[in-house]
Amino acid sequence: MTAMNRRDLLRSALAGAGAIGAGLLGAPAFARSGRPELTHGVQLGDPRPDGAVVWTRADRPARMVVEVSRDRGFRDARRVLGPVLTPETDGTGEVLIDHLGPDQEFHYRVFAEDLDGRAAGEPRTGSFRTAPRHARDVRFLWSGDVVGQGWGINPDVGGMTIYAAMARRKPDFFLHSGDTVYADGPLQETVRLADGSTWRNVVTPEKSKVAETLAEYRGQFAYNLLDANVREFTAHVPQLIQWDDHEVLNNWYPGEVLDSAEYREKRVDVLAQRAFRAFHEWQPVRRVDAVDGRVYRKVSHGPLLDVFVLDMRTYRDPNSPGTRPEEILGARQARWLVDELARSRATWKVIAADMPIGLVVPDDDAVEAVANGLPGAPNGREAELARVLQEIRRRGVRNVVWLTADVHYTAANHYSPERAAFTGFDPFWEFVSGPLHAGAGPVSELDPTFGPEVVFAHAPAAQGGSPLDGFQHFGEVNVAADTGRLTVDLRDAAGTSLWSTALDPR
Repeated sequence: MTAMNRRDLLRSALAGAGAIGAGLLGAPAFARSGRPELTHGVQLGDPRPDGAVVWTRADRPARMVVEVSRDRGFRDARRVLGPVLTPETDGTGEVLIDHLGPDQEFHYRVFAEDLDGRAAGEPRTGSFRTAPRHARDVRFLWSGDVVGQGWGINPDVGGMTIYAAMARRKPDFFLHSGDTVYADGPLQETVRLADGSTWRNVVTPEKSKVAETLAEYRGQFAYNLLDANVREFTAHVPQLIQWDDHEVLNNWYPGEVLDSAEYREKRVDVLAQRAFRAFHEWQPVRRVDAVDGRVYRKVSHGPLLDVFVLDMRTYRDPNSPGTRPEEILGARQARWLVDELARSRATWKVIAADMPIGLVVPDDDAVEAVANGLPGAPNGREAELARVLQEIRRRGVRNVVWLTADVHYTAANHYSPERAAFTGFDPFWEFVSGPLHAGAGPVSELDPTFGPEVVFAHAPAAQGGSPLDGFQHFGEVNVAADTGRLTVDLRDAAGTSLWSTALDPR
């Protein structure tokens, strides 16, 4: 079997239903009578000074309608017609609400209107603040890894309550750093805990096995929106969403062919194309921005902050021991990153990486992330990152901070050429946060190539454990308008700050 090339994979992922096969989400099925209703709440995405993306899903073919107003009572509301929601996209749709004023609070409501315009269902409401054009204080959160290692929505503990803790922080936006779902992680109805008690999961048909069909991949994203904490959060906090491996399956790479009895479809490119389509259908990521289907993009939030969202999954070379030069960003994305960093006039440039740089993440005998665990000069995927870091220094780019998740604990890692085998870069920080709602893991091994030092970490001693064990995390970044100072807090599931540092701009 010949694996499709990466561009063809991405292009076909956004193709029509006929290329992959239609399939509607099993919970709930499309209705045939009555008023059209919204089934999974509303979501906000990719905020900008003039608006944001609004997403929803209907239970039957219907027109998406959004009303937006500065007034909570929706006086003088502006009405925006969205797309027709059809089985072609599993009833999902999104619309960019634009031409709004910068740095202002807006209220919105979304409803589904039947195709003859005679009846509409109950609206779902939310609010958000547009991004600023002038300097003001900015706050955003980041984390990753949701419903992993068998830990799903447990109604006995209130569901995924970390989302309620994040909502209380009132962020301008949330950066979801990948593993937004675990398509390869089936759920059991009950899990026996170490103390003899029982963890109880809500389980849907799509979450009872590994995802292979388009309908099963759609069901992964639908599952998280069954949680009331998640729906309340996504209605009021715009998200910047990237993907990593578990949106498809663990540690995947383009061209991989599985040797697993668990999967009937062995071609990972076929699975990835289905997963990528479901990702764009169910996440508030504006499809028109997905050039070649790409996930990587730059999002500005006023003169203080630019966020560079990476895709370290789609363009990588196969996982290997990392003993010869390889890519994880791909040449096009790597050039885009250094060029956009050099063009940026924002005080702070935050690079949102879905995988860490100097932490060793193995894949059996191969390398899953960047670091290969070997001392000496950069090799494997380190060689590409070395070129990026060297270009950042050569072009005089200042105030670069890296944010990531993936390793299921929280940490502050400092990188310095004074400790490194490769010295052609400026010192920088990498802040790690997660998991949001998954099994936690111990601190990863450090690779010496870029001179990392663990300044702080909060992690269990061993792999596994439930979300009740106290190792679920999210991170918070505040940028002060008066000083330009960037402050990072690493927080637990209740929102308590475990560690903090303040960085002054250079």
